[in-house]
Amino acid sequence: MNGPAVDGQSTARPALTEISNAAVALHRDHFGRGPGAAKTHVTDNLVVCVLTDVFTPLERTLIDAGQEARVRETRAIHHAATEAAYKGRMEQVLGRPVEAHMSTIHVDPDVAVDIFVLGGGEGPASDGSG
Repeated sequence: MNGPAVDGQSTARPALTEISNAAVALHRDHFGRGPGAAKTHVTDNLVVCVLTDVFTPLERTLIDAGQEARVRETRAIHHAATEAAYKGRMEQVLGRPVEAHMSTIHVDPDVAVDIFVLGGGEGPASDGSG
């Protein structure tokens, strides 16, 4: 089933699922466990992956001990170290260059958001979930 077209393009549900699956795989590969769930939204040149239940047992222990800032700091360092891998994987899935990748976390509820800003004009470009 195709989502509504934006800029003359549309994104089929399987494409959104593939993007979500790539986000889950990246999280699993780099954090040792995948998130509990993932949902992707695509519009124009923006891809937003919302991941839930993302913290490792170690991170959860630190958060419970009042060390949320340490978890944020470690995640920021991790992001800097792995940005090329995240961008490269999404470029493979999307078939478009990724100009920027941003990532943030929220503790309660347990959510991470990965945002990819796309370059070029080809490939997915619609709202939806997967």
